Amino acid sequence: MAKILEIDPITPQPERVARAAELIRQGCVVGLPTDTVYGLAADPFNVAAVERIFAAKGRSPEAPVLLLVDSTEMAAGLSKNLPAAFHFLTQRFWPGPLTIVVEASDQLPGIVTANTGRVGMRLPAAEIPRALIRALGGPITGTSANVSGHSECRSAAEVDAVLGKMLPLILDGGSSKNIIPSTVINLRDESWELVREGAIQRTELESVFGGLKAAGR
Repeated sequence: MAKILEIDPITPQPERVARAAELIRQGCVVGLPTDTVYGLAADPFNVAAVERIFAAKGRSPEAPVLLLVDSTEMAAGLSKNLPAAFHFLTQRFWPGPLTIVVEASDQLPGIVTANTGRVGMRLPAAEIPRALIRALGGPITGTSANVSGHSECRSAAEVDAVLGKMLPLILDGGSSKNIIPSTVINLRDESWELVREGAIQRTELESVFGGLKAAGR
């Protein structure tokens, strides 16, 4: 089973963050809490590490992988041709439970985008993943720590029970307080599409978009 390491969710101990960061640099996958449910963190530029996520979750490689970032500038560096609406959305909802899908930078491996040329990114309102991103100097994957098609994990113990044999380390920041997943939107120049309604409701998004039409409406 995985090593479970308790970590302060408000002020993460630097040495514990560094331990997780070193494992990720080595190509490992680490379980960790976010501002929604527990997730799986790996280096998105390490194809073998991303493949380990798919193997652990029993997930099809045809599904794109969510990335967690620590700033809008980092997100901009992982994308291209950002619509103006992206900046309105991030000012209103980041940090927070909104995943924005935009055109991906050519530097991202195809396994992350599922060869769609698009990537979903989120800036979490949680210090543990953000501290880890800062320690690594780049984004991490943020897909949920569960077997595909099954319930998300709300604690380190649940992650260990389900995926512990596949992970060297799980950071234990306590039980998830927000069990509703992030809202996901697909953003293009002339339209936006609500892919999944989660913690942020459609009406909140519509108040930001104003005259920008929603796809299919």
